[in-house]
Amino acid sequence: MNARKSLSLPVFTALLALLLLVGNDALAQQGMMVRIAEIEIDTVHLEKYKEILREEAAASVQLEPGVIAIFPMFEKSDPARIKILEIYAGKEAYDYHLKTPHFLKYKTATMHMVKSPRLLDMGTIDPASKPAIFLKLRGNVQ
Repeated sequence: MNARKSLSLPVFTALLALLLLVGNDALAQQGMMVRIAEIEIDTVHLEKYKEILREEAAASVQLEPGVIAIFPMFEKSDPARIKILEIYAGKEAYDYHLKTPHFLKYKTATMHMVKSPRLLDMGTIDPASKPAIFLKLRGNVQ
């Protein structure tokens, strides 16, 4: 397993923990915004869509300080069903993101590939458990 793949699971776990356990309630106090995009892609265009999405996600995280994470995934049982975990420093960062050249290129290039988009703003269930999860991810829990 290469280094990039070996980092994917811990990074995803940390981001998912942040999403599920901190959620928008606690993040809203810090001004952060978390959402999941659910997108169904026409299978004829799936490989091209994934290529464009990889480029857009990488550019967003690298070029935009307000983009904490854009983590694209697919359902194993149906790879044309894409989920994207998005974490922004705040609403202003999200609004800025929507106007960037790389996002506009993604949006324009993939519009005909998308069968159904859905954006879900996320909230928290148990924010008190967040510290234990992050300690565990760092290997500090016995």
